[in-house]
Amino acid sequence: MAIRIITDSTSDISFAQAKTMGVTLVPLKVIFGDTEYREGIEITIDEFYKKLVEADKLPTTSQPSPDDFLKYFQEAKEAGDSVIVILISSKLSGTVQSALIAKDMVGYPDIHIVDSKNTITGLRTLVEIAVQMRDMGKGCIEIINQLNDLKERIVLLAMMDTLDYLYKGGRLSKTSTILGSLLKFKPIITLKDGSIEVVGKERGVNKGIAKIMDSIGDFGEIDLNYPINLGYTAENSKSLILMERLMDKYQLSDLPMHSVGCVVGTHAGPGACVLTYIRKK
Repeated sequence: MAIRIITDSTSDISFAQAKTMGVTLVPLKVIFGDTEYREGIEITIDEFYKKLVEADKLPTTSQPSPDDFLKYFQEAKEAGDSVIVILISSKLSGTVQSALIAKDMVGYPDIHIVDSKNTITGLRTLVEIAVQMRDMGKGCIEIINQLNDLKERIVLLAMMDTLDYLYKGGRLSKTSTILGSLLKFKPIITLKDGSIEVVGKERGVNKGIAKIMDSIGDFGEIDLNYPINLGYTAENSKSLILMERLMDKYQLSDLPMHSVGCVVGTHAGPGACVLTYIRKK
């Protein structure tokens, strides 16, 4: 009996990478006007950010339908395989709900849906750990227990160029948006229990990155036994500065960096940099 791992496209794992990892990727969708694109299939990241900047109206996003999960669940049931489904926070998207509906439709108890309480590089980190454990021969329940422990210890810190995209997309209140936009401050956000929260604002890029570095201590020191992932929207100059600071402080030789895809990019906007790590117990 094999263990199948499924995640969604907000993990910023490409379809080529997913194939190499032995992971099934279910795409979310981004909609410009009347045209719907499946993330990573019908629109590239570069094409998306070009359209985002040029668009008169902010695009909308859409979760997968239960049918998008159904075929994978049915295949696993027929093969008698276990399925671990690691998905974007249920407070940010209805993707978890779609997967739960599909599980009920298939009627197969060996499908285990994990609400990551996270997205982008935070979600990616959990998927990477699940793949590593599966490839080491760990059992399904052991992997799920580990994921449920680690998801409570994931820290996501991001510096945004603006909060306007989060506000326009309905992910943040107008009050928070106005406060974050004063005097060209760079807002610092985190995910708390799966929801977006503004934790600070700094004037300028260097002060914003310094705030992220200082916040590591506040949120919990990095557990270097687990992956550290950096992300960026549209351009990576800020993340490169953050990378240098992290590598210097923690004596790291390299840090992986990933482009944030279309769905989360719709709400973050261009120019954001992201750090995710697992804090020490």
